[in-house]
Amino acid sequence: MTKVNHAVVVVVVIFTLAAVLSPPISVHGLGGSATTVAVTYGGASNATVCVIVAEQQTRRIQCWRNFQVIDVEPNISFESIAGGRDFFCGLRSGGFSLLCWNSTFGAKRIYFNTSILLQDLTIGDGQICALRNGTRNVICWRGDTSAAQLPNMTYRFRSISSGLGFSCGVLNDTSRVTCWGSNQIASTIEDQFSNVSMLNIAVGGNHACGLNSTGFIVCKGLNSSGQLDVPSSNSPYEYSGLALGANHSCAIRRSNHSVVCWGGELGLGFWSNVSNRVSFESIVAGLDFTCGVTTSNLSIICWGQGWDVVELSSLAKVLPGPCVDESTCHCGIYPLSQTLCSNSGTTICSPCDLSIPMPPTSPPPPPIPSPSPSSSPSSPSRGLRKGLLAFAIVGSIGAVSGICTIIYCLWTGVCCGHKKIHNSVQPTITGNNSNGGQTSNNSPPSRSATIRRQSSRAMRRQRSGTSSKHADRAEEFTFSDLVAATDNFSLENKIGAGSFGVVYKGKLIDGREVAIKRGETSPKMKKFQEKESAFDSELVFLSRLHHKHLVRLVGYCEERDERLLVYEYMKNGALYNHLHDKNNVEKSSSLLNSWKMRIKISLDAARGIEYLHNYAVPPIIHRDIKSSNILLDANWTARVSDFGLSLMGPESDRDYRPMKAAGTVGYIDPEYYGLNVLTAKSDVYGLGVVLLELLTGKRAIFKTGDNGGAPVSVVDYAVPTIMIGEWVKILDPRVGPPELNEAEAVELVAYTAAHCVNLEGRDRPTMADIVANLERALSLCDGSHGSISSGPISNISE
Repeated sequence: MTKVNHAVVVVVVIFTLAAVLSPPISVHGLGGSATTVAVTYGGASNATVCVIVAEQQTRRIQCWRNFQVIDVEPNISFESIAGGRDFFCGLRSGGFSLLCWNSTFGAKRIYFNTSILLQDLTIGDGQICALRNGTRNVICWRGDTSAAQLPNMTYRFRSISSGLGFSCGVLNDTSRVTCWGSNQIASTIEDQFSNVSMLNIAVGGNHACGLNSTGFIVCKGLNSSGQLDVPSSNSPYEYSGLALGANHSCAIRRSNHSVVCWGGELGLGFWSNVSNRVSFESIVAGLDFTCGVTTSNLSIICWGQGWDVVELSSLAKVLPGPCVDESTCHCGIYPLSQTLCSNSGTTICSPCDLSIPMPPTSPPPPPIPSPSPSSSPSSPSRGLRKGLLAFAIVGSIGAVSGICTIIYCLWTGVCCGHKKIHNSVQPTITGNNSNGGQTSNNSPPSRSATIRRQSSRAMRRQRSGTSSKHADRAEEFTFSDLVAATDNFSLENKIGAGSFGVVYKGKLIDGREVAIKRGETSPKMKKFQEKESAFDSELVFLSRLHHKHLVRLVGYCEERDERLLVYEYMKNGALYNHLHDKNNVEKSSSLLNSWKMRIKISLDAARGIEYLHNYAVPPIIHRDIKSSNILLDANWTARVSDFGLSLMGPESDRDYRPMKAAGTVGYIDPEYYGLNVLTAKSDVYGLGVVLLELLTGKRAIFKTGDNGGAPVSVVDYAVPTIMIGEWVKILDPRVGPPELNEAEAVELVAYTAAHCVNLEGRDRPTMADIVANLERALSLCDGSHGSISSGPISNISE
């Protein structure tokens, strides 16, 4: 019992610390890490202040300059914006496209990628940087972006920020600061932070500030105007946000959301007329001024040299934070989010109390309850009391939960691997999973995800035997039953071939139509062993997998040397036949000769594969994704079939698994084929080839007269054309040109396919990303544009 008591004490301490050490830490440097407000550099006379407008269906950008209001791209929704010297940029909702505007509001698209999404946009003087969603590797444009001036591409960042000619970021793994850029102060600041563990970073003109691991503000760099002289009242987690200009620094007090600033030519008194009487949600700095979003009415107030105090009342109400999918909010929802996001199905996340990424095997601290959406922001003092009460309640609940969990864990022996875990598959997840059922890679894993990973290891051990392969749901048939069902396996009933045998159409004695796969009979031991292995693989997997986009296993037969599997019958056959069979090629009336239907089929297949990767326990890698293994039922719903080559997959893309390559020429992942390294991204490559087949109507490997009849890969044929923006040239002529509402959808599918077949697996999207893109594409075909909008964006050049 002593061990249990010690464990309980540890849990209580951990949860108590998680509840007490709770700083919201939004940081906005010069120009700023992207929020919903951006300012361009310069003084009050020539500065531009831009915001993302709240309470409108389209989250457009509106700018203020010299008392004039300018609407920017009114038909496009944006997630966040940031400003630099005489220009600003906006990240479109979803993170797939980055647009920038110059001082005359001329627009240019500098990034478009539907597979590798962006987040945490930041702009310094002329340099634009962002993090890739998922990997959190940095990518930069403009400014000095030579290799010598950029950080190691393998670095994963917790936060980044940019100043005058340089940028800095906090490394996710070590909490250390690294800086890069043309300004030589970058290396000086990096050296000054070398022994400091940081939570975040904000960069100004020639200095940087951030919260260290104990919650104190630490500033480094040049101190020509007192911009490093943090107020003496600096106490742990006293401040929740930072904004740095050329020679000044500002922060939001956590207790009452007022602002305190230091440095600047006019000293601390310069800011006193604002800091003590206004509450702010966020702040962002220009060269010698600062602007903030007020708590009271979500308006913009700017103050600083040449501004005095100016409320930009002509601007519309400002979003206090980006509108995102609710599943990404781990620390509650901002009050009135639904109204502010115009009931678009998105919400605004409340800032997390602690941004330190939790270890992969640890559950996150208890979330802080958010105020009711119908409530209005309370006064600072009242809000503080409510916050402390919430911490106490959540801390207590967390402690009790931790105690119960540990007692149960030790009592049952599950923690030590002494108790078997039921080897069932996660239930089918229905509904729209834009994240594929998993949290974004930059956020702490959920408790259920942690448990699933731990359970996965136990299941992997348990399933290594063969005693569990005959699941209760799979019927056992006699060989004579299946002989009768197929008319003695007559050629008239042969409908295809699978990984280990021939497939026949059959009709059971009770009238059910089925497809029966019969293993090839061969006296050679090797062939028999391969047949046995494929039979076992399909039976083990399909008897446990139940999803509307996977072919359902009805039963099996195992008599002497005979190995047969019985599936539900797919009336409309294989996708391959509809695309490539000579009997179907000339049929202009085929249901598949519409872009909407082809996108729907691709989405169906992607959802089936996503289920294998993200919801099956343990995860499964199919290894043979191809158009002949995508079958269509009577309702033209696509289902993934043939699990003869499938394997239990690694638990993450980092968990590589040496494995002799297997698959089909034209679809097999070149990285897997060349290095014998298998990951879930191998299935992504196969699906990418299928998407290209649907777009072009070409086989994975085909011959063309253009080069003397030599075989050509559909990847080599289509991808170069797609990547230069001329995807229309490779479309299947049987379908015809896409209609107006289909063009953007087909373009989205084309770019998604191109990224699926990248040579390196790490550059390919996850199945969750692919499903999200295809869902978006299908909604475009229905005329529901969501966060993607046509219009002016199509005229913006690369």
